[in-house]
Amino acid sequence: MSEREILEEAFTVYFEHEENDLKRFFVIPKYGLYDDKTHEVLAKLSEKYDVRVKMLGGEIVVELKPHRENYAVNVVLLILTFLSTTFVGSFYLGEFDLIQGIMFSIAILFVLGSHEMGHYFTSRFFGVKTSLPYFIPFPTIIGTLGAIIKHRGAIPSRKALLAIGAAGPLAGIVASIIVAYVGLKFFEVSIPPEKAEIYIGVPPLFYAVMSLVNYSGNAIHPVAFAGWVGMFITSLNLIPVGQLDGGHIMRALIGEKADLVSKVVPLMLIALGTFFGSIWFFWGILTLFFGMQKHPKPVDDSPLPANWKLLGVVTFLVGIASFTPTPFLIPKNLK
Repeated sequence: MSEREILEEAFTVYFEHEENDLKRFFVIPKYGLYDDKTHEVLAKLSEKYDVRVKMLGGEIVVELKPHRENYAVNVVLLILTFLSTTFVGSFYLGEFDLIQGIMFSIAILFVLGSHEMGHYFTSRFFGVKTSLPYFIPFPTIIGTLGAIIKHRGAIPSRKALLAIGAAGPLAGIVASIIVAYVGLKFFEVSIPPEKAEIYIGVPPLFYAVMSLVNYSGNAIHPVAFAGWVGMFITSLNLIPVGQLDGGHIMRALIGEKADLVSKVVPLMLIALGTFFGSIWFFWGILTLFFGMQKHPKPVDDSPLPANWKLLGVVTFLVGIASFTPTPFLIPKNLK
């Protein structure tokens, strides 16, 4: 089908103009700009084009420009993130240690990369066009704000939505367990209690790995910390709100009722913040904005069979096992 024929599924096209590689269609929506059918048509076009809908002289215009991936951006961001995580990791145990920083950087990029590549390969399996990961360097406690991938086009079904949403956390948690095991098994660390700058809460899954290797240190090596970070990020990603992985899974499980869940959960997080610290209050406010946006509808919105629902439940259980209500505690002597 031509671009005009696809557009005419949701728009009346009364004029079109082409300038170099930019195609401009003057349209009248048949169902309204925010209708599900309109979104479906625009999503279909976004598989190949950068799509922009705007007002031009009081008329609605849909602009299509061929999408071109720039992999240099992915590579540059990966290098910058490697540098930032290496720098931050080099100071974790006090004095600057470059080898320690490199080990942490490799571990955390392996964890974050596994998560995103889980999404990537599953998206490709279901025919959903997606980008390679964009890592985000930032001088935080772990040297990065994580990584993202961009999906292009509509999600074909609830099965695809569930699988894509679950694949990232499941791949990431496997990588986190491996990294935590290596860090705890081969790098036992102990420091004087008075030198502890921050305490971390231990989620059930991390505690299980500690028990498996009989870890007896009172601190953890940066490699093991990378595994802890992976578990913490998994628990955050599986909060069932909006465009988070948990939001995708919940939408696949219960359909449009997930929009109500997206509005209630942020309030629960804000309440949690009054008991367990400001981090949950912050996430409550942040996810409150996530929950305001209606989740896009899959092309095939048929309910899932029982075995697929089980996958969603298992993934949420992984999130619970990775959760700790008090991820960070500052010793009283440092307050």
